[in-house]
Amino acid sequence: MQHSFDPRYPSIEDLRKKARQRIPKFAFEYLDGGCYSEVNLHRNTAEIREVQLKPFYLRDYEGASIKTRLFGKEYDAPFGISPIGLQDLMWPGASEILAKAAFEHNIPYILSTVGTASIETIGAITEGNAWFQLYHPKEDELRDQLIQRAADAGYPVLVILSDVPTFAYRPKEIKNGLSIPPRMTFRNIMQILGSPQWALQTLIKGQPDFKTMKPYIPKGLSLRHLGLFMNKIFSGRLNAEKIKPIRDMWKGKLVLKGVASEEDVRIAIELGLDGIIVSNHGGRQLDAGQSSIKPMTEIAKKFKGQISIMMDSGIRSGPDIACTLASGAEFTFLGRSFMYGVAALGAKGGDHTIGILKNQLQQVMEQICCSGVQDIHQHLVR
Repeated sequence: MQHSFDPRYPSIEDLRKKARQRIPKFAFEYLDGGCYSEVNLHRNTAEIREVQLKPFYLRDYEGASIKTRLFGKEYDAPFGISPIGLQDLMWPGASEILAKAAFEHNIPYILSTVGTASIETIGAITEGNAWFQLYHPKEDELRDQLIQRAADAGYPVLVILSDVPTFAYRPKEIKNGLSIPPRMTFRNIMQILGSPQWALQTLIKGQPDFKTMKPYIPKGLSLRHLGLFMNKIFSGRLNAEKIKPIRDMWKGKLVLKGVASEEDVRIAIELGLDGIIVSNHGGRQLDAGQSSIKPMTEIAKKFKGQISIMMDSGIRSGPDIACTLASGAEFTFLGRSFMYGVAALGAKGGDHTIGILKNQLQQVMEQICCSGVQDIHQHLVR
């Protein structure tokens, strides 16, 4: 398909710079930041970029295809959009914009339980092709209702989040009063006045809201009490006993996100899960942890063929996608990159960002003379 391309922003970093200029500082730092000293945030991308690819220039070569199959479906590219909470805080309507772009480009979009669009809205936009990420509730009844809503809306894949057993310590968010939900201070209000387009769109769209959770939230709560309520009803700490009933209930593909150890992969396989997403939550939870590509590479060596292996965290470009695939991932997901695009370009941002990544990945594969995604591991410099 044809996509809208703005030559002023040919890279994700260009979109990031524009997003920083266009939205309030507190919203940008919520999107851009990590936990503690942000060591692992930067390590994620840096260690992907230590991977090198080998070209084969003299072989017979007829071109590259970036299409790939995952869970029995052919996607137009080997990457999708990661789940992100409070997307409307960064740009009003971001969830809908990105879901629509993902559907039109035939790539997966993952909706978070704490996203700002409902299960039903995203299901309708994507004609039942989105994935849903479940923050595990403390009450079984709420868990079952959320899962049933995803099934009724036609979602083919359920993603269980495992890497948020505790709320992270994020100094920038604490300073900005953004420890969920956002709290408007005088400083934040002044930042809003300096972002007139964001302010106008927020006025039109309304205050960011947890749309999927709206039926379960008592009416009339202040922002502070809404945050306390959300903290109370979710328990991010998973174990095998919590996953077993979900596996029994969910008839589609079941994926565990946040895997960072071989021990957890073995449990996922034993429980009959279909896939894992190796991730460290974008460097937002454990500053002293490994980058995502380090454990993913070892996991792929030991478990490929037993379970579908995907990765997110730190991927910012087409070359990053290529290096991650060459290191053993079957599929990749990006979060911040897409939000930079929407924050920078509004309704055109999702389409523009997907186009950048497709074009970059296509060029890399043609440069190294790789015919298909399934063959890119042959180009890894070991």
